[in-house]
Amino acid sequence: MAQAYDRAADVVRALYDRRISGPPVLDLAHDFAGGAAFVDAWQAIRDEALAVARRLHEVPRFHEIMPEQAAISANDGCDWRMFILKAYGVENPANMAACPQLASLVRACPAVLSASFSCLGPRKHIPPHRGPLRGIIRFYMVLTMPRAADGAPAGVLKVADVEYRLDEGEFLLWDDTFEHEAWNASDAVRIVLSLDVWRPHMPVDMRVVSAALIQLVRLGIRIRGVG
Repeated sequence: MAQAYDRAADVVRALYDRRISGPPVLDLAHDFAGGAAFVDAWQAIRDEALAVARRLHEVPRFHEIMPEQAAISANDGCDWRMFILKAYGVENPANMAACPQLASLVRACPAVLSASFSCLGPRKHIPPHRGPLRGIIRFYMVLTMPRAADGAPAGVLKVADVEYRLDEGEFLLWDDTFEHEAWNASDAVRIVLSLDVWRPHMPVDMRVVSAALIQLVRLGIRIRGVG
């Protein structure tokens, strides 16, 4: 299953590579203007994430939601848990109800396809990998950040060979088809808000292709269920 997923991802990436180019890190105002509302509300979103974290043992690990990704989720025995409110347009009603502030922002922003809290456990390392869909870009905002011994953020996101050590309330808008990895060099949980949003300014043919691919993903989600 994982090999079939990887082959399909390679085909999709090659298709996008022929038609869409751009940098690994993007500009919020230009590429996701709706993201400003999430930045402004980051403390309220953090409070909802902390409430979820109090029952983190109930939140599924990423590879339990998507077994095809076990190589990056179940690789080291450490936890990476995903509290999913919305996945490619399919809502998880219970999780949306548990986070009314975030749910309201997500529903008010049509560009948002997916929304989740990504909870990276102590000493967890997500190895280098690439996403398949360049028609989607990722908004990543830190909600809780443990500290290293020197006081610096202990959680790192590395995109296209550049390390980003973001503090609470800081964000990055980036293209996850570039190689990336993440790790948490602490004994506490790091929580970020992760949004998948439509890439703006795509050629018409790639908007059509992207919409078709998302419909296929939604079908799979409806069959499997939202985590």
